[in-house]
Amino acid sequence: MLGKSPAWQDAGGACSGYLVSAGETCLLLDCGSGVFGKLRSVCDYAEVDAVVVSHLHADHILDLVPFASGLTYAPRHQPVPVDGWPGTEAPPHPRLIAPPGAREAFRLLCAASGMREQHIETAFRLEEYDPGGTLLVGEIELTFQPVPHFLPTHAVGIAAGSVRFTYSADSSPSEELCAFARDTDLLLIEATLPRPEREGPRGHLTPEEAGEHGRRAGARRVVLTHISDELDADWARREAERSFGGPVEIAAEGAVYTA
Repeated sequence: MLGKSPAWQDAGGACSGYLVSAGETCLLLDCGSGVFGKLRSVCDYAEVDAVVVSHLHADHILDLVPFASGLTYAPRHQPVPVDGWPGTEAPPHPRLIAPPGAREAFRLLCAASGMREQHIETAFRLEEYDPGGTLLVGEIELTFQPVPHFLPTHAVGIAAGSVRFTYSADSSPSEELCAFARDTDLLLIEATLPRPEREGPRGHLTPEEAGEHGRRAGARRVVLTHISDELDADWARREAERSFGGPVEIAAEGAVYTA
């Protein structure tokens, strides 16, 4: 768990970013503010096989910019010897698996940052996924499910062997999410709000709603994420456990969850 904060970071924390591994395969699920530094504290970013993006809100993609900078400008990735590094003709280019419209969004983000528009897409191997399709990253199979949010967003299903892990991404109440997560071993589900939005379209869940989604999905384990340190964790857990009907965990940065 690299980052679990909502759109505003916890004190000393990071926004959405989850490192997933199975066998020899390692992928990063979302890459929000502060995630790249957290990633560097636990593994070599050059060894990440792929980054998977659920949607294009800033708190899920902003640290793709420093990630791309590391892949592009780090001394060890240069074509000639630099500072003791021998030089390489094959610098790392992880896959960047992102929703439709990502190429244009990343170009706008890079331009707004004063960088080349293609900064992200040249550092990574960018591919825009089909929300109805299935992708393989090494030993991991990825599936996607559109969920209701303020812009096109996709829950992500991750399977390796007989183990299934479901990430809700950002979502308001959704029957489709419950069906997509049916019988999942681990449901990582957002619980941003203490109460539903007072006006306008909905985009997030409360802890009670998150627990209810876990119950309806028949999830074996539920972990609440996208939740602020300003929301009392014990209260959120009780709310979710009451609707789930069993133990619920609150995501913690640095924690490891085994499905």
